[in-house]
Order: sequence, then structure tokens, then C-alpha cells
Amino acid sequence: MQYLLLLTYRPEDNTQEGTPEFEAEMRRWGELNEEMRQAGVWRAAAGLKSEAATTVRAPQGDVVVTDGPYAEAKEVLAGYTMVDVESEERALEIAAEQSAAPGPGGVPLEQPIEVRRVMDGDADLHDF
Repeated sequence: MQYLLLLTYRPEDNTQEGTPEFEAEMRRWGELNEEMRQAGVWRAAAGLKSEAATTVRAPQGDVVVTDGPYAEAKEVLAGYTMVDVESEERALEIAAEQSAAPGPGGVPLEQPIEVRRVMDGDADLHDF
């Protein structure tokens, strides 16, 4: 079963690039990705640039494009990891490890990680 683990960025969790805290956080994310590769469950991962976000809607055939996310947003989608694991429980364990990545002062960030199962073709269409 494939799961998408969605990393949410909260401004209060911000660690500044170039700081030892930021380097420790990135190092831990790299270690987690390598552990998942070694276990054979890692499929993909990437950070998302918040300044490049755009929303597209097509109400009644018209296309409306809106820049965003906006600064007043409390949380934005910051990145994702795709895993292929035997159970939801394993996906939740991996998400918990990601949530505990170190932040300022080495304290775990406790970032929210949303876990979503990826639909599996026709087998999951009835759940849509």
C-alpha cells in the first residue's frame, strides 16, 4: 500500500537556513530517507517552494488563477514523502519519526505530518 506523508510548515517552527539547527534538521531528514531506502519502502520525497504556489479553479468553464499561499496562512504544505509499506501502522510510524526531526535547540519540532493512502486504481474507485 502506498501512502503520501504530507509535511506541513508552520511559521513558528521556522529554522533559518545556514544555522546549526537547520543543518541538524536536514541531516535527520536525509537519514530518515536513507533508512526508508534501505528498508525498500521509500518511493519519492521533495520539498515544495511556498513562494511558487498557485491555485487554479475552473468554475463553469472559466479559469481563475490565484497566487498563494498568502502570508496570513497559518500552515502551508511544505513537502511530501511517498512510501510503499505493508500497513497503515507502518506509515504512521514513519510519519512519527519525521515529526520528531530536530528544530531550534535540538528540540523535536513535532511538525504535523498528514498521512494519506494513495488510491490503487480500480480497486479504490468505489471509495472516491
